[in-house]
Amino acid sequence: MEKIMILASILVLNLFTTSLVESKYYSRSKPYEPVKLKKTHLRFFIHDILSGKKPSAVLIAGPNTTKSDQGPTPFGTAFAIDDILTEGPEATSKVIGNARGLYVSSSQDKLLTLVMYVDLGFTSGEYKGSSLSVFSRNPVTEKHREMAVVGGRGKFRFAQGFIKVKTHYLNYSNGDAVLEYDVEVVHP
Repeated sequence: MEKIMILASILVLNLFTTSLVESKYYSRSKPYEPVKLKKTHLRFFIHDILSGKKPSAVLIAGPNTTKSDQGPTPFGTAFAIDDILTEGPEATSKVIGNARGLYVSSSQDKLLTLVMYVDLGFTSGEYKGSSLSVFSRNPVTEKHREMAVVGGRGKFRFAQGFIKVKTHYLNYSNGDAVLEYDVEVVHP
């Protein structure tokens, strides 16, 4: 009985000391001081390859359907991507980074529309180690389209802007595409 009383006393003391230590909240705010923003223009190509032995976009989820006339990206399909970014449209062009993320086929009609979350990471050049975050709708079949840049890291911390997307090459049977990204962002 004495051992139980000692154990109970230790537990009660432990509860009091733990609550005292964890109950303090710390915060310090400073007035916001605006920084001068820069505007950066980038142009590069992204290679989204669904076919072959080593695709850069792979199906991670798909609809429960038997329709086969919807092409390589029917409504409800989700893809994980690790696409290369290059200076030119050829696959042999200098690689400057990668696009990693997800896209989901989000249209039920014949006009393919994707919703994308992609991190455009740069692995060489002036912006090596920096990236742009894209979260946007991508109406693939439209000739002129834009996607939103909603953030970034490294030299693109707090970035915002847009990407004008132009299809350089698209294979409708297997989904392979080479896209030109013309990027305008403002950042500190």
